[in-house]
Amino acid sequence: MTTTSSARPGGTPWWYDAVVYQVYVRSFSDAHPAGGDGVGDIPGITARLPYLRELGVDALWLTPFYTSPQKDHGYDVADYRDVDPLFGSLDDIDVLLETAHGLDLRVIVDLVPNHTSDQHAWFRAALAAGPGSRERARYLFREGRGPEGDLPPNNWESVFGGPAWTRVTEADGTPGQWYLHLFDSTQPDLDWRNPEVGDMFEDVLRFWLDKGVDGFRVDVAHGLYKEESLRDQKRLEKEQKKSASMVERVLNDEPMWDQPEVHDVYRRWRRVLDSYPGDRMAVAEAWTQTTESMALFVRPDELHQAFNFAWLGTKWSAEDFAEVITGSIAAVAAAQAAPTWVLSNHDVERHPTRYGGGPVGLARGRATTLAMLALPGSAYLYQGEELGLEQVDVPPEARQDPSWRRTGKPGRDGCRVPMPWSGQAPPYGFGPAAGQPWIPQPADWADLTVEAQEADPESTLAFYQRALTTRRKVFTGADESTVAAAEGDLLLIVRAGVKVLLNAGPSAVELPDGEVLISSSPLTADGKLPPDTAVWLR
Repeated sequence: MTTTSSARPGGTPWWYDAVVYQVYVRSFSDAHPAGGDGVGDIPGITARLPYLRELGVDALWLTPFYTSPQKDHGYDVADYRDVDPLFGSLDDIDVLLETAHGLDLRVIVDLVPNHTSDQHAWFRAALAAGPGSRERARYLFREGRGPEGDLPPNNWESVFGGPAWTRVTEADGTPGQWYLHLFDSTQPDLDWRNPEVGDMFEDVLRFWLDKGVDGFRVDVAHGLYKEESLRDQKRLEKEQKKSASMVERVLNDEPMWDQPEVHDVYRRWRRVLDSYPGDRMAVAEAWTQTTESMALFVRPDELHQAFNFAWLGTKWSAEDFAEVITGSIAAVAAAQAAPTWVLSNHDVERHPTRYGGGPVGLARGRATTLAMLALPGSAYLYQGEELGLEQVDVPPEARQDPSWRRTGKPGRDGCRVPMPWSGQAPPYGFGPAAGQPWIPQPADWADLTVEAQEADPESTLAFYQRALTTRRKVFTGADESTVAAAEGDLLLIVRAGVKVLLNAGPSAVELPDGEVLISSSPLTADGKLPPDTAVWLR
């Protein structure tokens, strides 16, 4: 086991203000020893770790690499203690951890506790054992409704579309019970009221902590417990707008999400994490309905961080940015925690595209990133955003997202297109294999490769490197109060003696006196802040 030093300026743990880089394993780098298979892998990541060190991040988060039939690209886990041969081996993980720690990079791994794969040994045993068995009690099997039991047990819908229940055929060939799957039918939900489930996951935590991982990203952290009755969901017909950025509704009735019992799970996990040296941590993917409920996940005896999806979902508006910043900081402060900021990930449209796409979307993306990097707490970056990558319109025949199969909607493939590293045509140095990788890359990405941008001091990659270097010099260890406000179309953030201004309006604005530390785009010839631009002043 290898770990790195926990010392930080100001006495804070390493994760408190870390910049974490999300690696979508399938799409980062292919170093397959047999000549490349068009799919990213663990050795490919290890080979690119110096790039992440040069970029200036503090840690990387790996999406699931466990044994899996890959129906949801690794989020359907068949064995939580092994590596899928598609990605490498446990020995490859050991090499990655040792190499990363040697570069002073932390490693966070994804944990998927809400559901398993239908190929997990537990679920296969549940199907074989039949109704009323100990094996079925690990999952949410129920009898159907209706005279013949041919209707689902309740009206819940899958996140990926369609009903959240699938009926099994029993060993004697007759239609049988139904099992709950809030995602794909190949991802049966576990029953966390069964103590065997909690015990199994504590063993999984300890397995990877003993390996030397520095933390966990907890998938669907708000979903582990469901209301015990599994009652029907009450559907709301009306939503009322509070502002352009926040929707205030009579809160959705969600008996499948964010139940109070889930917090006991994370109190148990926190005790496990605290028993290991090196400030081991966990960050929650908790899509809660309010920032206040999100903050419950980061109380002092629970998880260390929770993704701030209110920030990710904020539209391009100075007023809305200020509102979310102020509300988020206040909510986590009440829990004695620090905020966690993110603009893109493997499940959402890339933020330059959300902000309008093209040169405008890119400029706004850089400006919002610069504002985010000045905020207290930690920031998460998604692979490729440092290159200015936009959402790709993946052709239907190349789409692989299970939500595409269930709904016919484009799904998430467009933000998962493999990284372009070098060259003039696909696969742009992604791996040694010729031709397109597992999701095809656009033909016009030659100017966006790492190789091309490293040669351009004004590239988006160069901007990210400057921003991360400046953040480390200016804000690392800072714990001063942060003030955010909107003055018309101008967002103003004040922290640690630095003023951050973001111009979300249509016209250039005068800057106050001060030293320009960095700007997301060049200032005007007469020193004004252009539209779609942010600046740090001291």
